[in-house]
Amino acid sequence: MPNLTHRAVRLAALSLVAMLIFISTGRLFAADDKPQPDVIIFTNGDQLSGKFVNAIGDSVTFHSDIVGDITVDWSKIKELHTGQKVAVIEKSVQFTHHQVPAGVPVGTMSVADQQITVQSATNATIAPIPIKNAHFVIDETTMNKQLHGHPGFFQGWNGAATAGLTLVQATQNQYSFNGAIAFARVVPTVSWLDPRNRTTIDYSQSYGKITDPSYTDANGNFIPSTYTKSSIFHADAERDEYVSSRFYFLGQVSFDHNYSQSLDLQQIYGGGIGYTVIKTEKQELDVKATVQYERQSFFNTATNNNENLIGSTFGGYYTLHLPKSMLFTQQVLYIPAWNNTRAYSVAETDALTFPAYKNFGFTLGTLDTYLNNVPFTYPPTKRNSFQFTAGVTYTIKSTY
Repeated sequence: MPNLTHRAVRLAALSLVAMLIFISTGRLFAADDKPQPDVIIFTNGDQLSGKFVNAIGDSVTFHSDIVGDITVDWSKIKELHTGQKVAVIEKSVQFTHHQVPAGVPVGTMSVADQQITVQSATNATIAPIPIKNAHFVIDETTMNKQLHGHPGFFQGWNGAATAGLTLVQATQNQYSFNGAIAFARVVPTVSWLDPRNRTTIDYSQSYGKITDPSYTDANGNFIPSTYTKSSIFHADAERDEYVSSRFYFLGQVSFDHNYSQSLDLQQIYGGGIGYTVIKTEKQELDVKATVQYERQSFFNTATNNNENLIGSTFGGYYTLHLPKSMLFTQQVLYIPAWNNTRAYSVAETDALTFPAYKNFGFTLGTLDTYLNNVPFTYPPTKRNSFQFTAGVTYTIKSTY
């Protein structure tokens, strides 16, 4: 019995030692397999460790746990070394059928003297690539995810939310509010692949009210309180399906309300085509044309002016990335009706966003609309409506 007991103890001890060796070996191998941090050295001698995110054109994005994401020009970088594998995509390369072209080098990267050197996992000889010829540099994981992955409906959205408020309490009480939310989802979610589809959702509203208090005049007559209000509302959604890198079919729906133009609700349901005229790292211009059904409902009218229209929308959509991460957007729409040539409208929307802190910024915007077929009202309704807004903006970035 004692021998059996001693034997059991020795077996248990050996098992424990073997388990500890296995765990330690596993940790050691795991540590060895983990890629080393990427390192960036600037021309002034400063150095950061972290993770190379990507390079698009002349701009390099690098993440450091100390300073977060930074974007610098290639000319400010003396050296860059990655432990992770990256793909260098030159300007002449085109991706097709979700495959990596044979000429795209993949491996760890070293940058020095304005040359990119890629060390392949197979130790194949890859000629250095001049930085000026590298259009995109992305990590291998992101490349495979974008080529073969399919983001869910709630993934891949980018956008912004803006809000502004004014309050005045004096002889007259006044308040005004303006808010806007804009979302866009392009699949794939990266600029180095041709888009397959795009979904946009926009909502904006402004509301204001000025109240004059009631009072008793010098003759003892009671004058009730009066108020003046303004209310403008817009919402739209659009789905684009690309048949080439720039040409697409689209379906759209939009809703508008403008109290100052006696427009209770304008509804548009249509479809058409679009084309990207300009697409660079700094700017993009799309033009679109649709055929649609349009329903206009008015209020406070002397006669029934509601309209059922068959018409079109001809629009231009422009985005410009300015220095210091400022962003300018512009939209111009011409909306004629074919069964009533008087029932046309024109709208222009402009917005300029200034970054402030992290995802927060300030936005200045204008909305100028012209509705030709305003109804006859008392007092008379003006055809033109102009609005200026200012507010704080929070930028929403895709996590896909």
